[in-house]
Amino acid sequence: MNGTASLVSIPEAPVPDHGKAEWFSGADGATLRAAFFSPEGPPRGSVVVSPGRSEPIEKYFEVVQDLLDRGFVVLVHDWRGQGLSQRALPDRLKGHAAGFKPFLADYQALLAAFEARLPKPWIALGHSMGGCLTALVLAQGEARFSAAVLSAPMLGLNTGGKPPRAARALAWIMARAGLAGDYVLGDKGDPFTQTFPKDALTHDATRYARYQAQVSANPDIALGGITWGWTDFAFSACAWLRRSKGVEAIAIPVTIVGAGDDSRVTVADERAVAARIPKGRYLEIDGAFHEILIETDDVRAKFWAAFDETADAVAPLGVGESA
Repeated sequence: MNGTASLVSIPEAPVPDHGKAEWFSGADGATLRAAFFSPEGPPRGSVVVSPGRSEPIEKYFEVVQDLLDRGFVVLVHDWRGQGLSQRALPDRLKGHAAGFKPFLADYQALLAAFEARLPKPWIALGHSMGGCLTALVLAQGEARFSAAVLSAPMLGLNTGGKPPRAARALAWIMARAGLAGDYVLGDKGDPFTQTFPKDALTHDATRYARYQAQVSANPDIALGGITWGWTDFAFSACAWLRRSKGVEAIAIPVTIVGAGDDSRVTVADERAVAARIPKGRYLEIDGAFHEILIETDDVRAKFWAAFDETADAVAPLGVGESA
């Protein structure tokens, strides 16, 4: 591995107590980063947190603390190609992917590396791309979790008014025409020049600025725009979930929390997938933007109420288990 794994700490977002970063090996030997946190006292269980596209572990420090306060062990990780995990291309800012199978194999490697330290019951928490990949893992037979909560999961892409079939076909062609590693339409999506009102991911300026400060503190955690390869992966992952019978075989409770004013993913697809999961339910937060977990306090409170209802049913308060 490349030295000791570390976490970016700034005054506005210090590293939560009782936690540290660690390297682990992806399924193909890729060097990937995770962070493990323990609560005070006996844990209720464990939550595995899977961030969205471009999001490093550091962006989830507040979420980690929310979960620690609820008595959970927390494991959060950088997907390959983002955070301080191994990047796919020489240009670190390119948000790239080569299908969804490497992500799923990495997730299994993550669980294998930390399983002995994760007291059960396990709860999966995924946002956006992380929510999509969590759904894929569950639909492909992962049965060690007792529940899942997905925040604005990427189950359908907002194509900005372009016909979805045409957009998917274009991504498929470009990814196979030697252009998989090129930015989509040349848009680099510079993470160092993004501004709060333009980005429209959250209504909370303070939380938005906090993440920008983290990126400024260590530019290596930053990620820019998407490539044609990433776009092809995203369309393929969503399509697989729409057609797979594996979704209907997910046996655990799954709560999908959608953002009413989401500009990145489609809530109709979130509703549709939730309806196909035997113990699935869909809740929508009116007026929320895509980044529910860094939204305003009132929006976040609604998300955590949904999380608590799901978690309390499988990991009741006051029932601790040692790792």
